[in-house]
Amino acid sequence: MNTSRPRLETPARVARFRLNPGWWGALPSLALLAVFVLYPLVQVFQISTLKWDGVVPGAGIGLGNYANLLRDPDLGRSLVTTLIFAAMTLPLFVGLAALVAIELEGTRLERVVKAALFLPGLWTIGASAIGWYTLYAPDYGVIATLTGGAVALPWGDQAWAALVLIAAFTIWQHLGYAVLVVSAALKGIPSEVLEAARVDGASESQLRWLVIVPLLRPSLIFLGVIGSLYALQSYTAVFLLTRGGPFGSTRVLGYFLYETAFEKFEFGYGAALSVFILMVAFTFAALQARALRSDQ
Repeated sequence: MNTSRPRLETPARVARFRLNPGWWGALPSLALLAVFVLYPLVQVFQISTLKWDGVVPGAGIGLGNYANLLRDPDLGRSLVTTLIFAAMTLPLFVGLAALVAIELEGTRLERVVKAALFLPGLWTIGASAIGWYTLYAPDYGVIATLTGGAVALPWGDQAWAALVLIAAFTIWQHLGYAVLVVSAALKGIPSEVLEAARVDGASESQLRWLVIVPLLRPSLIFLGVIGSLYALQSYTAVFLLTRGGPFGSTRVLGYFLYETAFEKFEFGYGAALSVFILMVAFTFAALQARALRSDQ
């Protein structure tokens, strides 16, 4: 005869199944995330399986849109343009941020210059684009008028010049944020480390490149990924300044997505393209996480 008593749950075992009180405070944010991020994402995946013009009910075609992505030469050209754009902007974005932050550290004009650099990020991009168009228009811009066209950037009919203009605009708009990120990392470096390097005979140049820059590596990797996402998501500057031209030279992925969905009204294919861009962005995020783990 089995006389063993029923096993009672210990307080620790019961507590394991209780919802942590902290989750109750996070529930409103999680609900907003589900409604405004997760649900639209699921809808994008659903639309990507349709052949839909946004008006009449769409017809299901399964993975047909994704198969078309692999055969679309326009997507290949747009991806190459985006990679070239990233190669132009990333080194300058990260390098200038590190150089400016290091040179400004501890100077009397540090706050004034940082505020001036951060100011373009506070303006609306439409106002910024109007200002740049007024200055750099190759025919009647301020610079072309004052110099008689001698130093005007021919971005209206030269492919390389249009890409240079968009790259310069992007760096100008976001450099202030990058400088603040590097500056915050600089202020986190213990002064004892720098003093020890000086005592060991390191010059100021060696101190910067052999001590400070390696310690800034996590922040620089972070800025590299942020700059990559800027390149992948760049659309507004292209739309306002060049409309993808001339000759498609500035048709980056973001603008190609706009053309596909809102000019050609291929919403199903545009949704599949959105998923493709999202996967590329996730790849960069995974590379960032791996690089940061290697530093720890």
